[in-house]
Amino acid sequence: MKKLINSTDTILEESLDGFAAAHADILLLGAERKFVRRRTLKPGKVALISGGGSGHEPLHAGFVGLGMLDAACPGQVFTSPTPDQMIEAAEAVDTGAGVLFIVKNYEGDVMNFTMAAEMAGREVASVVTNDDVAVEKSTYTTGRRGVAGTLIVEKMVGAAAETGMPLAALTALGEEVNRRTRSMGVALLPCTVPAAGRPNFALADNEMEMGVGIHGEPGRRRVPLASADAIAAELLDAILKDLAPGKGSEVLLLVNGFGATPLIELYLMVNAAKRILNSAGVAVARFLTGSYVTSLDMAGVSITVSVLDSKSTKLWDAPAQTAALRWGV
Repeated sequence: MKKLINSTDTILEESLDGFAAAHADILLLGAERKFVRRRTLKPGKVALISGGGSGHEPLHAGFVGLGMLDAACPGQVFTSPTPDQMIEAAEAVDTGAGVLFIVKNYEGDVMNFTMAAEMAGREVASVVTNDDVAVEKSTYTTGRRGVAGTLIVEKMVGAAAETGMPLAALTALGEEVNRRTRSMGVALLPCTVPAAGRPNFALADNEMEMGVGIHGEPGRRRVPLASADAIAAELLDAILKDLAPGKGSEVLLLVNGFGATPLIELYLMVNAAKRILNSAGVAVARFLTGSYVTSLDMAGVSITVSVLDSKSTKLWDAPAQTAALRWGV
């Protein structure tokens, strides 16, 4: 294993210290590094909090700031944060309008965020994301996994929260965006968890995992390596069958790298995906391309399609200033 680390025991703490120093203009670390929070809070705004296991950066800490999250709670690598982290984050960023948890559908995350909501002693609602169409049940889930579509929920709900939308309306919006969003991914190479020191699954040189999860969980099937066009076609076939956007629909296309996929390949996949969507009568009105919801050093890609209307397009276009997304500011 070759990693830029000092010790597997301190990798998260040292990374968080560097992250907070690099983005000190927009965020700061909570006590004992239990959460990352927005530096300047907006009084009277519903506080948005998310989190999950580390190793998926920039999700979630990279989306803390204006127009997105007020706080993010990082667990150890691929391990849910603990309820005390969410409770302390809520106490730090709740300015009186309540708290909304945005939670990926993994059993540990759902259980710990639910416990935190019950113990927080304040008004808390939750939105659970489950955009992955690959499998109905997986290693860490009951029901579908929450993957890159979580970013879209965080962006649109975050923009709405900045306008003063109340907690119940934000919860309904998050659930609506989640319903309009579907994702599926493929792995070409596995990732290596630092504490384990070896790849967390095995793929032959001529194999890929179709429908892989962001922790390396099995997908639909292990298949021979195929062309980029063929991969995009299979991913989008599954997404479009499940999402069923009407002819003439406008969508947001997110092509997301898993950590070790270069941009030249991601933009090639954008080209393939756009062509397939257009041929299906679906217009790509907005794009986001890059490694935003990763799996350490896994090579591969996920495609996310989110159906837009005038309201969601405006929310997507609204200003954001975070470590990973900055536009319109």
